[in-house]
Order: sequence, then C-alpha cells, then structure tokens
Amino acid sequence: MENWFEMRLPALSVNEKFARTVAALFALQVGDWSLADINEIKTAVSEAVTNVIIHGYEQTTGEITLRGQVSEGRFEIVIQDHGQGIENVEQAREPLFTTKPEQERSGLGFTVMESFMDELTVSSAPGKGTVIKMVKYFVSPTPQ
Repeated sequence: MENWFEMRLPALSVNEKFARTVAALFALQVGDWSLADINEIKTAVSEAVTNVIIHGYEQTTGEITLRGQVSEGRFEIVIQDHGQGIENVEQAREPLFTTKPEQERSGLGFTVMESFMDELTVSSAPGKGTVIKMVKYFVSPTPQ
C-alpha cells in the first residue's frame, strides 16, 4: 500500500504545531508505532519546521511545503522552503552549531532530527532554499 499527501502553509510559528500533528496523524494510518515513535516523528517535524521559520525566512514570511508518504514499511516526510538556504550544510549539522546565539538557539535541531529518524537528508543552496527529507521505518501490522 502506498499513500501520500502534500500541503503548503505559511512559515509562521503558529503553524509548527499543525505541521507536526498532520505528520503524526498521517503516520498513524499504517504501521505498528509506539507512542515513543509518534513523539519522535512529531519532534523531528517540529525541529525542521522551526528551522524554516527561524533560519530559512528570518524576518520575512515564506511558504513551507510538507510532503508525506507511507509505503512498504517506511514513513517519509519532506519539509521544503524557498528561503535563504544553508551556506554550509555539514557545519549546520554539527551539534551545538547555531547562527542565532543571541536568540538562545541551542544548535541541536539537525541532531534531534537525526537521532529520532532512521534517515536524514539535507539539500540546500544559498538563496534557493532547503529540502529536509526524513525517513522512519515501521513494522507493518499483521493482516487479520
């Protein structure tokens, strides 16, 4: 079975909770998830969306695209923006690296995403935006 969704929403902090809830509810349709698994998905999506709002668009408002897919034992979520992009993705993925220390940002966003999901891919180009792809594997329920 394969199922997917795509949605666009303004990069506003009020939409972070909505995005993480949509991702969790979509994932719940299939698989044998524990409560911990669902919380990990929600947290990873929250971190990605928050990064878009704070770093991708900074003082402007842009658009976030979320795409989700479930198929054959995997849940995939893609968060995309068309904001500033990341100059050095490898550096940005280092634990505790932040470009916003004055805002008390901890620099753990990518670390959290990576630790809660089974796969994390980050593609970015300055001035063109960022695409974050996360995958979590699940056990398919036994047919009854």
